[in-house]
Amino acid sequence: MKKNTVLGLAAFAAMFAATASAQSINAAGATFPDPLYKKWFGEFKAAKGAQINYQAVGSAGGIKQLTEGTVDFGASDMPMLDEQIAAIKVKPLHFPTVLGGIVLTYNIPGVETGLKLTPEAVAGIYLGEIKKWNDPKIAGENKGVKLPNEDIFVVRRADGSGTTFVFTDYLSKVSPTWLSKVGRNSSVQWPVGVGQQKNDGVAGTIKSTPNSIGYVELTYAVTNKLPYADLKNAAGKYVKATFESVTAAAASSKELGADFRGSITNAPGPAAWPISTYTYLLIPTQIKDAAKKKAIVDFLDWMLTTGQKDAQPLSYAPLPKNIVDKEKKQIASIK
Repeated sequence: MKKNTVLGLAAFAAMFAATASAQSINAAGATFPDPLYKKWFGEFKAAKGAQINYQAVGSAGGIKQLTEGTVDFGASDMPMLDEQIAAIKVKPLHFPTVLGGIVLTYNIPGVETGLKLTPEAVAGIYLGEIKKWNDPKIAGENKGVKLPNEDIFVVRRADGSGTTFVFTDYLSKVSPTWLSKVGRNSSVQWPVGVGQQKNDGVAGTIKSTPNSIGYVELTYAVTNKLPYADLKNAAGKYVKATFESVTAAAASSKELGADFRGSITNAPGPAAWPISTYTYLLIPTQIKDAAKKKAIVDFLDWMLTTGQKDAQPLSYAPLPKNIVDKEKKQIASIK
């Protein structure tokens, strides 16, 4: 009788330990998808009981914590480089979660909507070559819009950021000068601008600073009720940032690899939003804790099905079906 009791208590303890382990999953990374991830992790806990604690520390911070082994998985808007993957003991898999658009949001008194910017104008502003709002390179594309003879207050990210990587990747494609002088990275030597932490820090500064401009993920502009410019895309068409134009960018781009790493900025389609990106979860290929593995695998399956319905209301674009199907197959690679 005592033996059975002991065995029963041991089994209960093992089950309790597994449940507790599954309910203490830690993750960190990109601020770009943070509004959606907060909603997802809350809904997943309600549905499945597993708690995923997420710190929005920026993509560079997420990769760093994953490399150091202080989180169970990371999140990033930029795909990891080969050398970054090589530095991690357990190699990660890239799981795209949604698509998003980065926008140029602004605060110009008297200009509530309708600002149009060319790639040359965006690069010129961030290179410090275009200094006034009524510069001919801006005014020429905005006939009938009263642009002020005021200095442009440029805002950018101060932290290591996947949003910055995507934005500078775009600038590197549209501006040879930017590519040679600055380049693409999560942190760069900015020619001009005031740095702020995270997407919400940039959005908050724009909201409170007249004659300012900055780049943020679309949902941060929408949440803060900030206008954002239409951009001329690679096909020479002015487009608005919407989930349709972000989806069009993914559909027209051929740069995404078999491992889901790649860039879809400056995509060729006439309806494509030019600063579009996938955002990723970085999941280890091996998860020793069986309960954590089950919870993470369950979340990936939930995210690729039920979770996708939450994307559009928060100004993200859901994943294309062909990407979802490929990711479902990739889940089997987690051991």
